[in-house]
Amino acid sequence: MKIGYARVSTGDQDIDLQIDALKAAGCEKIFAEHVSGSTRAQRAQLAAAMDFIRDGDVLVVTRLDRLARSIADILQIVTELKAKGVEFICTEQAIDTTSATGKLQMHMLAAVAEFERSILLERQREGIAKAKAAGKFKGRKRSIDRALVVQRLANGDRPTAIARDLGIDRTSVYRIAREAKAAQRVA
Repeated sequence: MKIGYARVSTGDQDIDLQIDALKAAGCEKIFAEHVSGSTRAQRAQLAAAMDFIRDGDVLVVTRLDRLARSIADILQIVTELKAKGVEFICTEQAIDTTSATGKLQMHMLAAVAEFERSILLERQREGIAKAKAAGKFKGRKRSIDRALVVQRLANGDRPTAIARDLGIDRTSVYRIAREAKAAQRVA
C-alpha cells in the first residue's frame, strides 16, 4: 500500500497540489498537515503516518524537504521506515530507496535541504539584527503578567503553584524571579 505524506509550513501555502500529486502517484491514504518541517516535534500527522505504515508499504512524498529539513531527521525517518520493512519514494526528485542509486540521491538531496534551511535561518538572523539596530524589532510581546508573578513570589507562593495557576512553565517563574532579584540589586 502506498501511504502519502504532505506538509506545508504556513497556513497561506496550498497543500492541495501535493495531495493531488500523491493521489496521482497511487497513494491510498494521505496524511497532511500545516506545520514547520524544521523538527519532528510538532508533526502529529507524520507521527500518525509512521504508526499507520506497515511492512511492505511505501511512504510517498512529493519533495524531500516536505518530509524533513535536516539530514539527521531524514535519515532517522528513512532508517525507521527500513526497520519496519517500508520503502520510501519522493516523486519530484525521483528518489526510490529500493535501489542503491536512489539511496545515494536521497542523501545528496537531504544535504541540500539542510543547507537551504541553514541559509534561510542565517538570513532571518541578519534581518532581525538589522531591524534591531534600526530600532524596529521589539520581539514578541510578553504574554506573562510579570508583576503578578513577582507579587505572588513576595507573598510566599511556591513557583509550582504560580506556574499552574497562571498556565505557564515553572522555569518562566524562576526566570522572572532571577530578573526581579537582579533589578533589585541594581536599584
